[in-house]
Amino acid sequence: MIHVRPAIALDAPSMADLLNPIIEEGGTTAITTRVTGRDLADWMAEKGRSAWHVAVDDGERVLGFQWIAAGADYLPSDAAEIATFVQVGQTGLGIGSRLFDATRKAARDLGYAWINANIRADNEGGLIYYQSRGFQDYGRIEGHEMANGQIVDKILKRYDL
Repeated sequence: MIHVRPAIALDAPSMADLLNPIIEEGGTTAITTRVTGRDLADWMAEKGRSAWHVAVDDGERVLGFQWIAAGADYLPSDAAEIATFVQVGQTGLGIGSRLFDATRKAARDLGYAWINANIRADNEGGLIYYQSRGFQDYGRIEGHEMANGQIVDKILKRYDL
């Protein structure tokens, strides 16, 4: 069974273990270098309007995680940025749906009016996931240079709360 709860610093090493294979595989995240549990714990500890959730199994093994935080400079203050990661090979099992249920509620509680998803145009799974949650296309960033020098287009989607 899948359980969703707020993430805590003790989850950070498991979250990093889940995220690093996704980063190494490439093509779905803008994060281009490996992360450590300390990195994620530090991100979770940053001040601001953020919420972090993990999806765990009955043994507390992290199957996925999602966070929202104040958006990038190009977003208004009433918009949260979202990121979602599900363990490689575990997509399509409802993990992302359960995470978004918790995140949507947290976004409302934090006073956000909408959630922005900034998705690589070549990330078909991510585009489908956010579309299936009710996100609507509203923009595109062409020729975005990632930290590793790779150039990608990005699709901007929004979910009105």
